[in-house]
Amino acid sequence: MNVRLPKNLKQNAAGDASAGTGKARRFLCAAKSLVLRCCRREPASRPNTVLRVLAALLLGAVFSSASCLFPGGFLCRTAYAASGTAQQDGPSATERIGKAREQILKSKVGKYGMTPVRGIDVADGVYEVKVDSSSPFFKIVEAKLHVQDHRMTAEIIISSQSYQWAYPGTAGEADAAPETDYLGYREAGARSIFTLPVEALDMPVECAAYSKKRKRWYDRQLVFYASSLPEEALDITLPDYEAIEAAILAFDPEETPSASSASAAGTRKQLEPVSLTHADGEYSIEVNMTGGSGRASISSPTLLIIRDGKAYARLLWSSAHYDYMILEDTVYYNLSDDGGNSSFEIPITAMDEGIPVIADTTAMGDPIEIHYTLTFYEESIGEKNQIPQEAAKKVLIIAAGIIIVGGILNHYLKEKRK
Repeated sequence: MNVRLPKNLKQNAAGDASAGTGKARRFLCAAKSLVLRCCRREPASRPNTVLRVLAALLLGAVFSSASCLFPGGFLCRTAYAASGTAQQDGPSATERIGKAREQILKSKVGKYGMTPVRGIDVADGVYEVKVDSSSPFFKIVEAKLHVQDHRMTAEIIISSQSYQWAYPGTAGEADAAPETDYLGYREAGARSIFTLPVEALDMPVECAAYSKKRKRWYDRQLVFYASSLPEEALDITLPDYEAIEAAILAFDPEETPSASSASAAGTRKQLEPVSLTHADGEYSIEVNMTGGSGRASISSPTLLIIRDGKAYARLLWSSAHYDYMILEDTVYYNLSDDGGNSSFEIPITAMDEGIPVIADTTAMGDPIEIHYTLTFYEESIGEKNQIPQEAAKKVLIIAAGIIIVGGILNHYLKEKRK
């Protein structure tokens, strides 16, 4: 049974060997040992996985000749050779961890640092497989992976029949492709079954979906998790990506400015909202929030304001205890001044991908800044009357109308009886 290390780790290991740097070699060996100990098939190593990952970060900081920790690949790239060459400047270990945390918070599917698992590493057979979708509108309720002669396909079942076709690529590629390349679906009650080619497990796979209602293609990303297959189906041992990701998130680089420092500066950075083709006005848009303890929530659909072609959201919290929000380094204060639930207007800087924000709450006494991720879904944009508050207003107006009409009718009947 082999343990597959990421290509960048193997390649850089070879580079270090030729460079002949003792410190670099020792750091690489420590990192490689850490990868092996994080594997799921060594359960005894799991309890201290977080400590080991953080220890590796400390090693990276000590060996300042290291070119980078946590790049786009798995765990580390190797150190630059210090012998006979000038040392290269680069971001600190803390900055690199901060970038890794940001990558994790913004990612729509998958786990940080995943290494693709190809068909050559999976035994022939049919397996149930766990799949993540980047969109709640393309929710996969069940999937089966078929492997034969190192080729993988998947039967995915989605919870509706809203999509006419799927395409193994981006929406732009689907638009340009002939209809004969589109993948149709089979009906399964109210559900749809699509059969898709799978290039690799543990890797975001592009999958465009054509909406019957809106007559257009939408980009989707799917990740098929190798860890959900039976152990005997894999010819490799997988690192514990969840433990690695948890360790990165547990380390706080303290790069986000506090509200006090932002307000003391007396300036607000103008963030660039996304541009939309809709006319200026007020609409509704679905928003999903993750993070925090789960006790607080925001209303969805929420109010979408398009101003000069730019998108802004008016968020309404389920609590009155939020006094400010931070988006990047800009602070937004509570707009509710009547004691009602906290409300904020923020720019929507991205559609269909996570936007990291911080919200400060006083619900537990002392102010606490809590990290959340907001995702706004462009295809859900609709009329303003879909917002719960607007619907409630309509109900009140109708109720008031009924009461008034009933009162007038009652008065008329009484007068007629006299």
